[in-house]
Amino acid sequence: MGAGMGARRGENPRHCLPVPQRLAPSSTAPPRWKLLLAAVSLLLCSLLWLNGLLQSLDRPSVGNALELRQRQLQMLAAPALPDRLKPLLAGPDVLEQLTIALEESLAAGPGPGSPDQLLQLALLQRRGERAEAGAGLLERLRAQVPPERHELVVLLESSPDPPSVDRQRAAALTAPWQDDLSPLTSQLLCQALEPGQADCGDPRRQGGALARLLAVSWLPALLLLLGVALLLRQLWLRIRRRHPASPALVGPPLDLVDVTLLIAGGFVVLGELSVPLLLAPALRPLLAPLDATPALQQGLQVLLLYLGLMVPPLLILATQLRPLAGREPANGWLQWRWRPAGSAIRGALGQLLMVLPLVTFAGWLVERLLGDPGGSNPLLDLVLTARDPAALLCFGVTAMVLAPLFEETLFRGVLLPALGQRWGDTAGVLVSALVFGLAHLSLGELLPLVVLGAGLGWLRLHSGRLGPCVLMHGLWNGFTFTNLVLLAV
Repeated sequence: MGAGMGARRGENPRHCLPVPQRLAPSSTAPPRWKLLLAAVSLLLCSLLWLNGLLQSLDRPSVGNALELRQRQLQMLAAPALPDRLKPLLAGPDVLEQLTIALEESLAAGPGPGSPDQLLQLALLQRRGERAEAGAGLLERLRAQVPPERHELVVLLESSPDPPSVDRQRAAALTAPWQDDLSPLTSQLLCQALEPGQADCGDPRRQGGALARLLAVSWLPALLLLLGVALLLRQLWLRIRRRHPASPALVGPPLDLVDVTLLIAGGFVVLGELSVPLLLAPALRPLLAPLDATPALQQGLQVLLLYLGLMVPPLLILATQLRPLAGREPANGWLQWRWRPAGSAIRGALGQLLMVLPLVTFAGWLVERLLGDPGGSNPLLDLVLTARDPAALLCFGVTAMVLAPLFEETLFRGVLLPALGQRWGDTAGVLVSALVFGLAHLSLGELLPLVVLGAGLGWLRLHSGRLGPCVLMHGLWNGFTFTNLVLLAV
């Protein structure tokens, strides 16, 4: 996998960098205090991860919210679609599908639902010949909104088909609602109040919705097909034994005790557990002036907490590498090797495309066997509901820059070589992928994350470089982030 990812054995030496040799880890037995500290760290890490995985079953899945947003996008874009393409792009019965998705979302939600959601569902139910259910929702809505909004609700309650009003009257009725109505609800409301109007929807919004619908539905499908083709090509090359040999696996010569202290002690116990307990109370007064903009407040909190989480394990790694100063192989212990940039980018993109169908299949398999176990990353829901560009920037930097750099340093820069030098390359890839998946504390997403981790490990193994792994990880997170933003608009 990952053809064209830098120099490999067997290529023309004029175009290859010198192949670094493995440096065997020290055979000196670690002191007892170190063994004890590693054992305690591993025990605490196991308990924390087990608790986190079990708690993930109680977290809601973002899958239902994503399906609802996509249905709303289909409904909003439907007027811009040619009739012959509507069944293909919007589905055979987008009205009924959206109604069901919104009903399920409100039933599963923690509260009564927002005024926009209740009004949207009531309008959909009335259009779908479920006027009685719509009337019940309108009654709930009238009890929830302030008096200046009652006139519109009363008019909609008056009969299954409210009397048509002129544009001026419709504008007066909807004016108190404008700050809370989504484009789709505004379009449905216009169609209910002014059934004779042909221009209820904004053509620019409908065109934008169509473009976003294509981006979140058809583009991933095309990438999946391309990924399958690349996988088949890679399989053919392996069958014909035309795949280039892998370079030597180079990494810091740390023993398993050092790696346990780094990941279980530094990353989990100090980073994931201790830093939030100490840093979150200190951030609260600093972020208090942003109470009026909760999305930005959350974005900065996520960014700063992640930066804090990175500090303990990176300090431990720096301490572990300090005695090895002057013994570094070419390109350093972590083998970043960002250059040549072209091969790094090609390797990252190619491996991402090949991993995409495998991760998709793993997710499908989990859903078929277990249903929807929930436990999505809470950051996904924050991105999906954020409207503040500055907050989205904070989330984006965390997901697409900090997380790839930090996680690849630990899992593919240190853990994989340490395991591979002892147990073999394949075991190193698979075990580091399992630890990578467990670290995300989501039982429902464990198998897809392990598959993704194996793809990243395969790239590290066959490119001999860490830089392409960071790029691939950042592109993967960026792909997810972009989909969420497109659905959230």
